[in-house]
Amino acid sequence: MSGSMFYTGLSGLGVARTALMTTAHNTANAYTAGYSRQVAEIASAGGISSGSGFIGSGANVLTVSRSYDRYLTAQLSAAQSASAALATNGTQINRIDTLLADKTSGISPLMQSFFTSIQGVANTPADPAARQQMISSAQALATKLRSTDQYLSDLNSSVNEQIDGSVAQINTYAAKIASLNQQISQLSAVAGGQPPNDLLDQRDQLVSQLSQVVDVKVLQQDNGKYNVFIATGQSLVVGDYAAKMASVASAADPTRKVVALTGFAGNTNEIDDSTLKGGVLGGLMAFRRDTLIPTQNSIGRLAMSVADAVNAQHKLGVDLNGALGTNFFSQSVPGAIPNAGNAGNLELGASLSDVSKLTTSDYNVAVTDVAGVLTYSVTRLSDKTSMGTFTTFPITFDGVSLTAASGTAQAGDSFLVQPTRTGARDIDVLVRDPSKVAAASPIVTGNTAGNKGTGALGAASVDATYPGTPLAGPVTLTFNSGTGALSGFPATSAVTVTLANGTATTYPAGTPVPYTAGAKMSFDGITVAMTGAPANGDTFTVGKNTSGVSDGSNALLLGALQRKTTMANGTTTFSGAYAQLVSEVGNRAMAVKVASTTQDSVTGQIKASQQSISGVVQDEETANLLMFQQMYQANAKVIQTASTMFDTILGIRS
Repeated sequence: MSGSMFYTGLSGLGVARTALMTTAHNTANAYTAGYSRQVAEIASAGGISSGSGFIGSGANVLTVSRSYDRYLTAQLSAAQSASAALATNGTQINRIDTLLADKTSGISPLMQSFFTSIQGVANTPADPAARQQMISSAQALATKLRSTDQYLSDLNSSVNEQIDGSVAQINTYAAKIASLNQQISQLSAVAGGQPPNDLLDQRDQLVSQLSQVVDVKVLQQDNGKYNVFIATGQSLVVGDYAAKMASVASAADPTRKVVALTGFAGNTNEIDDSTLKGGVLGGLMAFRRDTLIPTQNSIGRLAMSVADAVNAQHKLGVDLNGALGTNFFSQSVPGAIPNAGNAGNLELGASLSDVSKLTTSDYNVAVTDVAGVLTYSVTRLSDKTSMGTFTTFPITFDGVSLTAASGTAQAGDSFLVQPTRTGARDIDVLVRDPSKVAAASPIVTGNTAGNKGTGALGAASVDATYPGTPLAGPVTLTFNSGTGALSGFPATSAVTVTLANGTATTYPAGTPVPYTAGAKMSFDGITVAMTGAPANGDTFTVGKNTSGVSDGSNALLLGALQRKTTMANGTTTFSGAYAQLVSEVGNRAMAVKVASTTQDSVTGQIKASQQSISGVVQDEETANLLMFQQMYQANAKVIQTASTMFDTILGIRS
């Protein structure tokens, strides 16, 4: 009996020792990231049959297990991934929000200053200082637009660098997870299936860290190894093997870095940005897709719209030398980038067909073969709207026109069209000489001093066709009271008369034109209107303005562009479009901030639940130390008692 009692005490001593070591291990790792509290699973060693019944034979440690909930751990990883994505996205958006909302030196006040300076020229067209101020204000606006574009381009470069860093982290974590899969399998086999808890914790911690870079899904195999998937199911880790991710220039847009996955067979494929969600990488992709690209396109569209409208009106005026105006601003052209994987060699030419129809989106042009005919399908990328399919050039959509510049396409080719991406980058002021500012109207009208009637010819205006067919010489209009008509229009020019109700009638060249008070008379791109009642033989003159020294009528029209709805299909002004951009970015920044705060709260709650199971509580471990210490001492006393009993028996026999 003393022998069985001795071994019973030894078993209890071993159990107490294991429990003490496990508790000490917990205490030592109380602040180790990813550590799960370990517990010695103790069970009775059973009993030995005797005539008096079964007599217990002590206890055994079945295993040392982790306090671990796989589902809570997975939820925590997903929550941390979402928190990291929102935090990254929010940090980046705030940088743009701060840039656009600058009320002192931002685009909005500089644009206001530019149009104010134009009004100054209209008020004092002969003042060289006013003209110089207009040029200086235009240069300040153009410089700000270019610097804003440069800032956004630098942000894009920063995103590219962060993508490089994130991909490097992913590869490191994936390789370590695959290595731990192998070690865990080997050690578990050597230990007879007992789990290597610390390695399991390390692997879960690596998955947690990986999820903060990119959202991942984990599938545990029957042998305990982890398979890790990203995006829409691409395998990152399968058992002992880890695939490689790479950060490469996009085949569609070489200025952007994208993520590519090199599979186990060695093939490399780009991963669609929209499928990479969660983590720092997902936040970067969301920022670039939803904020950075649209903002750069919006600023580019604004620059192109201002340049187009000002150029068009400036060319309808004359400068101090009586010469027609030229382009005031330089203007960018749309870009059409062939995909790096194209089999054909087609190069697309892109131009503006109608600036007022420009959007802030990029477009994809996909080439397919339909019954032997190459078909070009255009998709607006911002909302995935089809802009139509075409079989011949030119292809026109949303203010852009595409032509086949050279080469031929093949089915499967694609092109990225960026109508406004470089709009702000390429804007500059072309008119540097104050005397070249076309502030005056190219046409002057007059009423002969000897006229007897009350007829008065108003100021003339010109349209976009006038610079192509400028007035050859002075025109003298004579009123005939017998016919009630005006004659003297250029012999080769038809005249269109538009009444107040909008009714328009065109009269052949060389024929008298019936006079109606207030009606607009248009010829060769010139429009004039006469009021009052002219007398028979009264004459009126229309001629070229040979010196715009004291005329600011075209400057008035330039200034009026500030209030014209020339953007977004004629629905908004320059200031309105910019204010909308500022509002959109500000609202998105606020929405992401609110979502981030909410998600952090959810993540905190899940972590608290997970730690309530897996976390080490020092007070509890201290109590366990005392308990197992007493257990150790008690079992030592059992062994001492058994030894004394054994010595007593030996003494009796001797």
